Amino acid sequence: MSGRPEPLFPLFADLETLAGVGPKTAKNLAQLGVEKPRDLLFTLPYSGIDRSRRASVRGAVLPDVVTVEVTVGAHKAPRSKGGAYRITVEDAETAFQLVFFHARGDYLLRQLPVGSRRIVSGKVEMFDGIAQMVHPDHILPLEEAAEIPAFEPVYPLTAGVTQKQMTKAQEAALARAPELPEWIDPEQKSRAGWPDWHAAVLAAHHPQAPEDLAAHAPARERLAYDELMAHQLTLALARSRLRKAKGRQTKGNGALQARVLTRLPYRPTGAQLRAIEEIAADMAAPIRMNRLLQGDVGAGKTLVAFMALLIAVEAGGQGVMMAPTEILARQHLEGLRPLAADAGVTLELLTGRDKGAERRSKLEALARGDIQMLVGTHAVFQKDVEFQDLRLAVVDEQHRFGVRQRLELGQKGTLADMLVMTATPIPRSLALAQYGDMDVSVLDEKPPGRKPIKSAMVSTSRIDEVVAHLRRAIAEGRQAYWVCPLVEESEVLDLTAAEDRFAQLRAVLGEGRVGLVHGQMPPADKDAAMADFVAGRTNVLVATTVIEVGVNVPNATIMVIERAETFGLAQLHQLRGRVGRGTAESTCLLLYQAPLSEGASRRLSTLRDTEDGFRIAEVDLEMRGAGDLIGTAQSGLPRFRVADLERQTALMEVAQSDARALMAQDPTLEGPRGRAARVLLWLMEQDQAIRLISVG
Repeated sequence: MSGRPEPLFPLFADLETLAGVGPKTAKNLAQLGVEKPRDLLFTLPYSGIDRSRRASVRGAVLPDVVTVEVTVGAHKAPRSKGGAYRITVEDAETAFQLVFFHARGDYLLRQLPVGSRRIVSGKVEMFDGIAQMVHPDHILPLEEAAEIPAFEPVYPLTAGVTQKQMTKAQEAALARAPELPEWIDPEQKSRAGWPDWHAAVLAAHHPQAPEDLAAHAPARERLAYDELMAHQLTLALARSRLRKAKGRQTKGNGALQARVLTRLPYRPTGAQLRAIEEIAADMAAPIRMNRLLQGDVGAGKTLVAFMALLIAVEAGGQGVMMAPTEILARQHLEGLRPLAADAGVTLELLTGRDKGAERRSKLEALARGDIQMLVGTHAVFQKDVEFQDLRLAVVDEQHRFGVRQRLELGQKGTLADMLVMTATPIPRSLALAQYGDMDVSVLDEKPPGRKPIKSAMVSTSRIDEVVAHLRRAIAEGRQAYWVCPLVEESEVLDLTAAEDRFAQLRAVLGEGRVGLVHGQMPPADKDAAMADFVAGRTNVLVATTVIEVGVNVPNATIMVIERAETFGLAQLHQLRGRVGRGTAESTCLLLYQAPLSEGASRRLSTLRDTEDGFRIAEVDLEMRGAGDLIGTAQSGLPRFRVADLERQTALMEVAQSDARALMAQDPTLEGPRGRAARVLLWLMEQDQAIRLISVG
């Protein structure tokens, strides 16, 4: 696949090659992300104006847009500079005024000579009992009346671009839209009732009625599907690429797993057992595993990942678990240590802090195969890190590991299977968009013994009661987190808020009882404060949000989140998940400052009423939109121009199964539909996919 297909050339030319687009307009359009004619085609109208012809402005419910044929009457110039220039006109039933400000009389006399007939269209309002159309949108002689569409599309604009310029640019771009071969499965297309691509583009830009602007209108739905399909094809290509990378069959004998399972104080959940089974089957297959393990807070991902690592060890190989930060890597180490002891497996930690001789001896032990399981940060990826026989890499996601990194990991030449873990429940549509190249195992049950967490909303005016409640709990030997509000503007203010709260709680609860952790501390102090809390030397940990990820203190049963309304839903859910890890009843107090905005109130009440992370994520998605939910900038989430991830989940699922089916039938995209799909990938600028095909 050498280069862009020729029929697409005109769509990728400069904007200035379009009639009516000069350098200035082109520069302004770039503000909308429109840089070539192709981008115009995918910038669809968001509403429309009814400009169907009426006999008269009489009977119209004003203010309203009216399109009517008139006879031009007297012109009346303004008395003073800057006044209104008025022209009386008559339609079939009544007279009204056209009004212009800062107008040149000679120009208007030429445009609207007395006694001539014209079509005028614009917003009509009553003013002092007279109907007026101020600055009509259209004034045309009768023979040109057809230029006004009965339903006129309204486009998104940016400074310096008018509707008129935009419409003209759109028409010029549409004139270049080629007929393209069909990439959609014929059955899918006829079932959905979709038009061909060329017809769909024309129809989407020429809506005939408001319903043509809806996402489910056939032309629009087809264009949305095309976007999703191109994205899913890219993921399917990445997936087949990873699968082509010869994997190794890694089969465990179950001996070490059995050892661990018999020593567990509880029986794993059905979801855990199912996930372990899916992973074992993938590892035993000759193709590389590329699986996502998705679980809510406290669903027991660690056990599943450990079992997978054990399979690698049972097969005589090694496993690695990677975390995004040093503190999380240590956390994983703590979580895995007792399990590794039960299994009798050698477990080590490798991070950026390992230097000199210590690092060298770890690397030698790895290369000899003496270290069976390694936990580490990205330091594990450095050139000099060599395994004797790496079979499985577990990556703890936290969203810092997009499709591109997954492909790079695949190119490291190791045949290791890959398991990606994420603790953030992701709504189905986003999981498909972000992890569509992977197979997914979901942990949707909580392990036995996890008690539900009671959540309550409390107004900040009752903060004294909350402190009194804390005091009683501490007397009973319990521990609590107190999370301080997020002050957007500055970390310095964050700090003051946390330090003030720390001082107040110390005064009430006693000097040595309260610890403090915040973002500005040196890492060593942070670790020390955390260690004091974990060991139970302090009862209350006052913190900014540095505690959201991974900390495990089973004795902590109270979570106070101050000014909870300033946090996002997902963040609140993650914070709450820090308690309820032991056997005692836990509570989460959402302290808010009244009055609450509608959005804040919905966030807090959703959290109060459910512990289901997937439900919470769905609400979050509805409220915030997809890009926001996972920070579009670093999420590797595609930016769709037509498709709407929040509302078109079902369409995304169809696109995923269609893309996988096409890849199965035609892995090199050489058949007629495969060739058409290549054109789609070029049209949608999926460069990554195009590279994959050309090297594949």
